[in-house]
Amino acid sequence: MASHILAIDQGTTSSRAIVFRADISIAAQAQQEFPQHFPASGWVEHEPDDIWNSTIATCREALLKADILASDVAAIGITNQRETTVVWDRATGQAVHRAIVWQDRRTADVCAKLKAEGHEPAIVEKTGLIIDPYFSGTKVAWILDHTPGARARAERGELLFGTVDCYLLWRLTGGRVHATDATNASRTLMFNIHTGVWDDELLKILRVPRSMLPEVKDSSAMFGETTPDLFDGVIAIRGIAGDQQAATIGQACFTPGMMKSTYGTGCFALLNTGTTPVASKNKLLTTVAYQLNGKRTYALEGSIFVAGSSVQWLRDGLGIIKHASETGPLADQSDHMQSVYLVPAFVGLGAPYWNPRVRGGLFGLTRNTGPAELAHAALESVCYQTHDLWAAMRADWPEAAEANTVLRVDGGMTASDWTMQRLADLLDAPVDRPMIQETTALGAAYLAGLGAGIYPEPKRFADNWRLEHRFKPNMSEATRTRKLRGWSQAVKGLLASDPGED
Repeated sequence: MASHILAIDQGTTSSRAIVFRADISIAAQAQQEFPQHFPASGWVEHEPDDIWNSTIATCREALLKADILASDVAAIGITNQRETTVVWDRATGQAVHRAIVWQDRRTADVCAKLKAEGHEPAIVEKTGLIIDPYFSGTKVAWILDHTPGARARAERGELLFGTVDCYLLWRLTGGRVHATDATNASRTLMFNIHTGVWDDELLKILRVPRSMLPEVKDSSAMFGETTPDLFDGVIAIRGIAGDQQAATIGQACFTPGMMKSTYGTGCFALLNTGTTPVASKNKLLTTVAYQLNGKRTYALEGSIFVAGSSVQWLRDGLGIIKHASETGPLADQSDHMQSVYLVPAFVGLGAPYWNPRVRGGLFGLTRNTGPAELAHAALESVCYQTHDLWAAMRADWPEAAEANTVLRVDGGMTASDWTMQRLADLLDAPVDRPMIQETTALGAAYLAGLGAGIYPEPKRFADNWRLEHRFKPNMSEATRTRKLRGWSQAVKGLLASDPGED
């Protein structure tokens, strides 16, 4: 009997494939980076073929490393960079434009116009989101409006839209299946998270033809089968979830009040609020955490656009480090008499500020500020931004404060003990790092394995979660208060630089 699960983790800068065994241990994995394209300021694009080719290459490599065949794989699970938008030809599969990445800000003017026209209340109420270039809906409309002939073709039913999971599913199944799951659908500005369907009013506002949209399924469902030529055999695809929801599942945050934060290119914190969607008063997002057996579980989410990419900036932009692992030790050498703050709004500020126009700033510089202080400020900025989300979530959902929430963390930056300790200090709460760091891929594998009968129901699966290290706060209240006050002043200073709407 097939007892392995193949997880596809298609991310912003690389594609990965991980083979999990029935006991959730990792048999093999492979990773491949692919090019990023920046055709204009604030624009970020991917070639859909690069996404596809890197995904298939890593899947084949992982299967080879694990020394297993397609017949040994019970199911495939897919997790993906969310909101990234692909539009392709229904007949040929050829994309009509490069994929517009979630980080892309080109539709800021469109979003401002939608707000000015008074559409935001309806969109917030139905989708749990705010009007922002981050989400897929305005990206689809932009492609239709800026690709010659695309809107007319879409109106004729010739073009399809999908987030990356949907695009991969379509190609994996040889164009037989055009579907997504509820978590990815909930990030498009076009999906009603209360009724669980695409919303005609929203489609009209955003000017997106319904014929372009995929079928929406549970996160654990029978999505289709791969074509035999891809892996020398047919494999069922049984799980799909957006990367942050998959990480929430991989962290076993199945109980209301549980919270996880993933530190990759950006940082994304999700708080499980159960079967009732909580409307945020603090510019957080209300989103679908997962949908199983037709039942939606909701979460409050805070999105930070720049986390690990601030370390990349230190490496590639400033050249003060060669490897990310150098950042923590360098920060530890900083002059503690200096209070340098980096507000890394390289592509605007995400939650809870949601300002796409401002750009990053450094505050508190002196003549003695050097590489160590910049490394310190870059790592600390991630902790401060997480604190802002943490505080907003507690204000929106007081039950979280009453539950004495412990933060479960994952992602590349959690390898830095310095950063995780500073995070616990500034939150004044424990931070738990799990034994299995590949929580995003594990979440996708779990959804697929649940459908294939390899993995148990959620409560039993949660028993497998194991702690690697708990970081406990040990910063004085006075120091914490002083540092948070300085951060707040830095953010206010940056927001004051907003050039305003054109």
